[in-house]
Amino acid sequence: MSRRGEVFQYVGFDLEPGACRLVCHYELDGRSFSEEIRFPGRGDWDGGDWDEPAVAEAARIVFLLTGISYYKTAAPATIDLGPHALTVTERDFLRSYYLDGLGEFAYRNGLDLSDLRIQAPTRQQAEPAGYSPRPGRPLVPFGGGIDSITTVDLITAQTDDAALFVVNRPGDRFTAIERPALVTGLPVIRAERVLDRQVLRSAELGFLNGHVPVTGILSAIAVMAAVLGGRDAVVMSNEWSASIATLEADGRAINHQYSKSLAFETGLRTVIADIIGDGLQYFSALRPFSELWIAQRFAGLPQYLDTFRSCNRAFHIDPALRLDYWCGRCDKCCFVDLILAPFLDRVSLAKIFRDREPLDQPDLAGAFRVLTGLSGQTKPWECVGDTSECQAAVWLAARRPDRADNGTLHGLSSELAAAGHEPAIHPLLQPMGPHHIPRRYAAEPLLV
Repeated sequence: MSRRGEVFQYVGFDLEPGACRLVCHYELDGRSFSEEIRFPGRGDWDGGDWDEPAVAEAARIVFLLTGISYYKTAAPATIDLGPHALTVTERDFLRSYYLDGLGEFAYRNGLDLSDLRIQAPTRQQAEPAGYSPRPGRPLVPFGGGIDSITTVDLITAQTDDAALFVVNRPGDRFTAIERPALVTGLPVIRAERVLDRQVLRSAELGFLNGHVPVTGILSAIAVMAAVLGGRDAVVMSNEWSASIATLEADGRAINHQYSKSLAFETGLRTVIADIIGDGLQYFSALRPFSELWIAQRFAGLPQYLDTFRSCNRAFHIDPALRLDYWCGRCDKCCFVDLILAPFLDRVSLAKIFRDREPLDQPDLAGAFRVLTGLSGQTKPWECVGDTSECQAAVWLAARRPDRADNGTLHGLSSELAAAGHEPAIHPLLQPMGPHHIPRRYAAEPLLV
């Protein structure tokens, strides 16, 4: 195991309005790191209003959350903010962000990060920046999959001034995002994230490696983009089951999707309210809904069936290794196939997966047993649904006439019945949990 470092330092950040960029600086045991966030003034916007007073506060949130990518290279016990003071709320949120956001990283690297200390002067709570945009102008981070497409469908029913938000490396575009984004007909606000090159050489430099809460980082960048663009909301696409732990270890919940969870959402909302004001809302439009509910809603949007994609092979960092189709073999492909199977006919799913539908591949039965909790193994370290959602999908799909001869579905259904796991389906197709959706964006009558 690699040796842990001694001290991770937050050095500072520079706002460069002329270049439409934010540069964040960090240091770990004498090694310097810098990251750039660019907001290119082209396409659907002009780079934003850098004179807005709330921009500096939004940039500070980015600075705080982006540092985790560099901290994890050696995961020291001490995080030193230097002169950068934190309110009590910010300190508590930042500690949870590191401990819970790096829960998977620590577990899989055999690390105990419970000794983490955050050193920073105490910042007295001041009045927020007083940001007051025109209502009804949401920004929707968009990934091209079922969840973000469903959010667009819900939000555009409430306003005619929504925009998508996409973060890429400079000069790079993902077809899996761009094609469904075009179908939405919405303008696209873009940011570019330039990671320090040292992080991309982790193995060579002997850094610790593993999962970071990237949705948290992208959320912070979206908040800054929203303030620059005069938007009143950042609308995420994180569902009810994103809050459910992947596993429990030593009495601690470890969640691959922590930065998609309600706990993270609540914490970031509190920080935003304290320093920017309630003129900017951050929430998930899908928070009270199950993946099963989302899949049912998505199945009623046939215009996206030829373009949506969630397979991780579509998002490989090396463009030469990206697939422009579903691989049909990975855990994400298996989950998306399963959750849609109750609501889309077999022919449609065969077309989506180019006749490589996972449910029609008998050798993938083991992957579906893991998803449904029948294998005794931990569910995949992926953004996939809870076992209860997967079990309900099996139960519903196995009873479709066009699946009468599907051995995988009927084998899983029989095994679930034998184990006494008949799922409670109706609750999964209703709003089922707390949320932060403001009244003006509550698309479903049951939410208001």
